Parts: sequence; C-alpha cells; structure tokens
Amino acid sequence: MARIAVIGAGMGAMSAAARLAVAGHRVTVYERSETFGGSVGRHARDGFAFDTGPSLLHLPAVYRDLFVKTGKEPLERCVTLTQVDPASRHVFADGTAVSLPNASRAGVVDALDGALGQGAGASWGAFLDRAGDAWDRSRRPLLEEPLRPDWQVLARDPYPALVRRRLLRPASRAGTVAEVGSRELADPRLAALLDGYALSYGLDPLHAPAGAALLPYMEETFGSWYVSGGTRALAQAVYERCLARKVEFVFGAEVTRVVEKDGRAAGVELADGTVAEAAHVVLGARPHPGLMPGQEIWRDGDVTVQPRPGGGAAGRFLVLLSLRGARPADAVHRTLVHPADGAAERAAVFGGRLAAHPTVTVLRPDDPSTRPDAAHEAVTLMATVAPHGPVDWTDAALRARYADTLIDTAGAAVPGLRDRLLHAEVRTPAETEAETGAQAGSVPPPALAGAGGGYLHAGNRTRVPGLLLAGGWAHPGGGLAHAGMSGTLVAGLIVEGDGFRGSQ
Repeated sequence: MARIAVIGAGMGAMSAAARLAVAGHRVTVYERSETFGGSVGRHARDGFAFDTGPSLLHLPAVYRDLFVKTGKEPLERCVTLTQVDPASRHVFADGTAVSLPNASRAGVVDALDGALGQGAGASWGAFLDRAGDAWDRSRRPLLEEPLRPDWQVLARDPYPALVRRRLLRPASRAGTVAEVGSRELADPRLAALLDGYALSYGLDPLHAPAGAALLPYMEETFGSWYVSGGTRALAQAVYERCLARKVEFVFGAEVTRVVEKDGRAAGVELADGTVAEAAHVVLGARPHPGLMPGQEIWRDGDVTVQPRPGGGAAGRFLVLLSLRGARPADAVHRTLVHPADGAAERAAVFGGRLAAHPTVTVLRPDDPSTRPDAAHEAVTLMATVAPHGPVDWTDAALRARYADTLIDTAGAAVPGLRDRLLHAEVRTPAETEAETGAQAGSVPPPALAGAGGGYLHAGNRTRVPGLLLAGGWAHPGGGLAHAGMSGTLVAGLIVEGDGFRGSQ
C-alpha cells in the first residue's frame, strides 16, 4: 500500500483515484476549489438548473467499466441513463432541417435522403464507413493504451481519404476536416454537419486532421446518452464511489509545487506551505512549469503541449435560459443551427475574434429536475468561441451583445423564444477560467491521430518517476469519455508499472 496524491478533482483524476483505492492504495485528492467535477458543473436559479459543462455522454462503456471495477453497484444503479432520440436536429442556413436518429446508420441515411435529397444519405454513409476504418486503425493506441514512446506512429492520419485524380497534376487526398467536407461530401449542408461535429469538440475544421472523422463515427455508432439530473449527477456518482473506497478529498487546497526527492516525485506542497508526502503524484490539471521549478517533466521525444495550427484551444459561451411555458412534447434534446458562412466562423473563432454568425447548439433536456414545474422549461444555448484573452469576456456590453446573437439564432430551433424568456444568464471562458483554473477558459479537445502528431496530448508518463498525468490535458484528451480513459491508464501504470498496455 502506497500513499498517492492526486492534484485536482476532475473526472479523469477521480476515475484514477477510485481505481487506485480499490487496488489498496491510500489516495488523497487535493482540489483548489470547494467542489469536485472540474468542468462538469451545474448552475441553479429559482428552480431552474443547467449543465455548465458537457451535456451528453458518449461511450458510456468507459464509466460502466469504472463502476464495475470499483464496486458491486453498476453505473445504472447510481445514475439513470437515457438514449437521446433523435440524437440531434440540424437546421441549415437555407431553411432545411433534418433530425438524425440515435445510433442507427440506416436511420441516418434515410433521414438525410428525405431532408436533403436522394444521395445525401449514401454520401454520408460512405463517409462514416471510411471514418469507421479510421476508428479501427487508431482506437487502441489513441484511446485505450498509454501514449507509446514511439508516438510518431500516430503522426500519420488514419482516415482513408478518397484519392482525387486531376489532369496534369498529382493525385491528392483530403487532409483536414474542411477538405473532407468540400471534396467528399458534395452537399455543402453535409460539410456543415461535419464542421459542426469538429467545432463542438473545440477543433478548427480548417486545420484539424481528417482523422477527426472518428468523432461523428463514435457518436453515431455508440449513441448519445443523457444523465438524469445532468452530467453533474455522473460527477456526483463518481465522487461518491471514491468516498466509498476511502479516497480522502481536501477542498480549498491549491497545490503549488510537486515535491521532488532523489530524482522522483515525492509529494506535493500546498499554498499554505504544508507538504504531503506521497509515493506517486497524479496531476489531473493542465501541466505547467511552475509545478516542478528547475525540473523538466517531459522526456526526450515526448509529445509536449504546443500551440496548434490555427490557434490554441477554444472556449465555450453559454446562455442559460429560464422560460415560461411547457416544453413541447415533440421538442428535440439537441439542435444545431448552422450559419451560412462556416469559413467566416472558423476564421473568427480560431483567430481570436467574435464570429458574427456562430453555430449555436440548443439543448432542451426533458428532465423535470431542470425546471420548477411542468409550466416552465430550461434551455441552454452554446457556441464555440475564442478563449479569454484574445476576447475580453469580462466586457459586460460584449457579453450581452453576444448573448443576444445566440438568442436570435436559436429562434430557428425554438419558435417564440424571446416571448417566453424569464431570465438569461451568461457564462463565458472568463467564468471557466475562474472556476476551474483552465488557462484562458479553454476546453481541451480529444486527441487525434494525424497532422504529424500535433493533435496529441502529453503522455500519461513523465520523465519524473512517480509523476503521472490524467484528465483532459493528458492522453487521450478532452471529453467525458476520454477523461475517464485517462484515469484508467494512470491507475494501470501505477499498479502494473510501465509494462501496462491498457485494456485487452
């Protein structure tokens, strides 16, 4: 039995803590804020409640495995999961709209043919087949194994892009999400659909590798799930599982330094000067040089956190709407309203500016816990935006103006929205930074293969023995499922050593 210090109480860190405690270790989690969950937050006001982080769960198998491996109660006894059907509705700039069924390839093909015209479904289906090949090629090394020392094997894009033959010029293949949309999806609305998937993960379609195609494949193959009570209920369940396994939490405890002794991590120092010794330290936050003054944590040849082409990680702008009037029975949980000019949106978001016409995601959960009674409705609007810094998200006039932009755009999904409005609350990357410590309020995207490895995250191992990385800023990247996977990998490396190769 060893003492293990975990920095941060995000989903990846708590997943690692629960697994390590079950393996017999004494685990203490140090969290700078006064609560758990990291970006998985919940905002409540006057009987209305809203998710302030991820709103849907993909790949629920990650958390099912966590609960099976850490106790007798399976996940579904701790939270209620419901498949969202339709998975999403899409409203395009020309007025056409389509609802995509959950986890049904044939249903998606039929829906696209019916809404966009014959052949649209076949085009998207063929794209998903190629995306499935990318998933099969990269799933284990990209998601289920610790990042390999020879991570360069993931530098090549796994997506089998179609060969485009041109007269008197060399043949070419799509190398980015935007190129896949323009070259392989003939209908611009299908290209907008693909762009929407990339943007929802904080990725720039103009630069993100074609391998990002595995993201829509993952969602459309394994489905989208809603957690009753919001994703905060999932964070609560993981936290309670940690407590049941005797994990100790210390809130309001900011770690300022990882203590080093004899060349390895030996504990943590808190802001008040307290030192807690530990045989291993798990860092569940974004690494920064100040944690180990004078010590470089990256090994030679490791992936390091570098600015990506097209700009750094994006943030989220939320408008939380309290509405009078009941949620209609035919309302769709998630609707994306796409702009006419996706290229202008990309250029603005990843160029550090406001997009005049953003892609707006409208979330309307059918969950009584989100509203005071059946005569009201809670609706969340979300747009991917430039992080705090390039845009001053503390500017009250700018915040109000951009909230109006989202509300106006969302009218295409919620008729009469403004007439029903009781209250609107705005949350920006500035709030994300203040509450979670995320630099500039940016949200980590999932790791991707391709682009020379530029979209990978730092490996779970570091050059400092005893110091490991978990959470969205470590391999395999951001998102609920990916963060949970990082906890699995870190626990495996501590329990089984460097020979651990992930799930079999």
